[in-house]
Amino acid sequence: MRREHLAHLLRAASRVVDRRDLLVVGSQSVLGTWDEEALPEAAIVSLEADLAVFDDPDGELADRISGAIGELSSFDQSFGYHADGVGLETAILPAGWQERLIVFDPPDAEPGRGLCLEPHDCVVSKLVAGRPKDRAFAEALIDARLVDPRILLGRIELLDDRVHAGDRDRLRAWVRARPRR
Repeated sequence: MRREHLAHLLRAASRVVDRRDLLVVGSQSVLGTWDEEALPEAAIVSLEADLAVFDDPDGELADRISGAIGELSSFDQSFGYHADGVGLETAILPAGWQERLIVFDPPDAEPGRGLCLEPHDCVVSKLVAGRPKDRAFAEALIDARLVDPRILLGRIELLDDRVHAGDRDRLRAWVRARPRR
């Protein structure tokens, strides 16, 4: 995905749910920090952006996003990328993540704008999810020196009780095992 695609998704989703601010969770949130030329291929390979609405307790707005511009929608068929409407609980994030959000507000996203996860928060949430594609994403950002393993270790300590001690140990061990370049 490219930044222009994320801006297009934010513009469309904002109109669908009549909200300006949309939380970008998942791998494409790194486009709020860097443009695609600065990112490794593994970080931009996804053709979807996960978008959440802050005031959506029953998931109705997330469902509207998925229905209008989600996978297999006419939007997806026309443009080759899509948004998944998700709830705020989708990603397990380190404490304080809200204060570290990155504002992605290009003119072509209007009337929307993205509030993107800070890259270290994004990587920690991906490590918690633990799927092979999430580990590949995290490893690519570490290898490219776009995230600092020491900061990742600190953010792991900020995870809440949904992440058990053994799982935290596994995350710390994974980060420490990455080769230093």
